[in-house]
Parts: sequence; C-alpha cells; structure tokens
Amino acid sequence: MVRIAVDAMGGDHGPSVIVNGALAAARHLDIELVLVGQTKALEDALSRELDRSSIRVDIVDAPDVVGMHESPALTRRRAGSSIRMAADLVARGEAAALFSAGHTGATVIAAHAAFGMIRGVDRPALAAVIPTRQGTAVLLDSGATVECRPSHLVQFAVMGSVYARVALGIAAPRVGLLSIGEEESKGNDLTRETHRLLKTSNVNFIGNIEGREIYSGSADVIVCDGFTGNVVLKTSEGLVEVVETLLGDELQGTFSSQVGYLLSRRAFRRFRRRVDYSEYGGAPLLGVAGLAIVGHGRSSAKAVRNAVATAYRFASTDFLRRVEHEVVSAESLSK
Repeated sequence: MVRIAVDAMGGDHGPSVIVNGALAAARHLDIELVLVGQTKALEDALSRELDRSSIRVDIVDAPDVVGMHESPALTRRRAGSSIRMAADLVARGEAAALFSAGHTGATVIAAHAAFGMIRGVDRPALAAVIPTRQGTAVLLDSGATVECRPSHLVQFAVMGSVYARVALGIAAPRVGLLSIGEEESKGNDLTRETHRLLKTSNVNFIGNIEGREIYSGSADVIVCDGFTGNVVLKTSEGLVEVVETLLGDELQGTFSSQVGYLLSRRAFRRFRRRVDYSEYGGAPLLGVAGLAIVGHGRSSAKAVRNAVATAYRFASTDFLRRVEHEVVSAESLSK
C-alpha cells in the first residue's frame, strides 16, 4: 500500500474539498492517506464522509498554515506548517509522495528543503500537462523558478523530455523553446543563449516556437522560465472559461442552436474533458529528490482525486528513480 502525504490545509476551498478528493482516490486505489493539518478541521471534514472507516487515513496535526497571501519565504521559519510537515514525512520515508494545492512557492521551498535536488539539477520545474491538437504536451517551468539562467532551461528541457517519455509514453519527444519568433536571433538574452545551448544538447530540439503554436502539437515539450510559463497557464485557463461561457450563451440563444447542442452534446463533453485542468489534477515538481505533486489553488475535489491518483501512479512505478537515472546520465545537463 502506497502512503500519500496530503497537505490538507492547502487550496482555496479549505480542507473539506481536499479531504473529499483524496478519499475519492483512496476508494479505488491501494492508498493509505496521511492528512496533514489542523486536527479539528480534518476530523470535521472526515465526519462528512460516510465510508471514512473503510479507508486507511491517518491525521498528523499541523497547527500552522502558510496562506496564499503570505511570502513563501516564511515556509523556512514555519516548521509547524502543514506543507513543511507533509514534506518532512516524505523525506523521512514515512510517505512515498506529497500532494499540495496550497501556496505553490511554499510547496517548492518545502520540497527543496526536505528532499534536496537531483544531482546535476540546479533549479526545480513544474511540469504541467496541457492539451494539444495532437494529444498532450508538457509545459515547464510553469511556476517553480521565476528567474532562470540558460543552463536552467537546458536542464528543464532534459527533465521535460524524460517526463514525456516515462509518463506520457512519447518515444522521442520534440522540444521547443518558447520565444517571440521562430528565428534563433529572436527573443531576449535568455532565449537566444538557451537556443544556442539546446542546439548542441542531446534532446530532440526543434527550435523556437511562438505562443500560437503551444497548443498545435508541433512540440511535445515546451520550455520557458517559470514566470512566462505561469502566465501562459493562467491565461489559457481564463480563455477556456470565457470560451465555454460564450459557447453556452450562444447555444441557449435560439431553438435551432439548442437542438444542435442536444445532437452534439457528447462532443461538447469530450471537448470539456480535453481542456479541463482538473482532468490532469496536478503537476510534478521535477528536479527535487522526492516525489511532489502540486495542484491548482482552485482545485476541486475532482482535481484533488486525479492529483492523488497521479502521485500513487508515480510512486508505485518508481517514477522518481527512473527520472533521476535518466537526468543524471544526460550529457546535456553539462553547463
């Protein structure tokens, strides 16, 4: 049985949604949950789950919480915070993986402090899976390392390629560097120097890609700094919400459009599943020497369920060791 440490106080919707989603995953998988947070709040959330007694759940009391509005640097001084204590459980071998939908910066700092880094990697990266016309792609970094050097982006390219092979089953992932133009002379100092380094690396580098190509499927791994990647991710989420709202308004506008919707609602459901971030659950934090899955702050119970299931899948298939082995042996990590 795989033990998953859950930062149950993280996220925008409080412990009830986190607990509900985590238990939903545990009902169908061989999982033992370790819920880390304020005991009274967690017991209240568990009391609303009718089958709670049939699921293996432990509570670890953490009196403190790093709020979304607080500086992530506070994590270093908040030993009693839920994210710190959950990460420490994994570091001590008392859990196989960590999940948190709380403050992303706090999660990155806690994981880095508890696990350390894989040899040869300087900075962690969040690897978000995004939909494309061809299937899925990996976008990294999507928010872990805001300020990057060219060598960091090369490391992200290597880790993203490994992740695409191991987790997505892509034999030879195509790596694209996100920039403002396809020509290697385009972009800023960071992208131009990264382009030069990637050309001589061992990854399957296809050159620069522009923003309009992110979802085309032309690249399986899209590399950028964490600031740019996070803006891309949040902009995309907002665009999907607007498109769905506008589409719903149009479909309710006339009788003929309502009939058309009824005839094609299966296709609309498939579309919603392809673009809904909750289907992917969370993003693995690559580069740290421990398994951590980071969820969206707005994670629903469905998103938490899928994120915990991802943590289980990675832990039970020795994902971290496989990634570490390939990353450490990759010649392209040389500076």
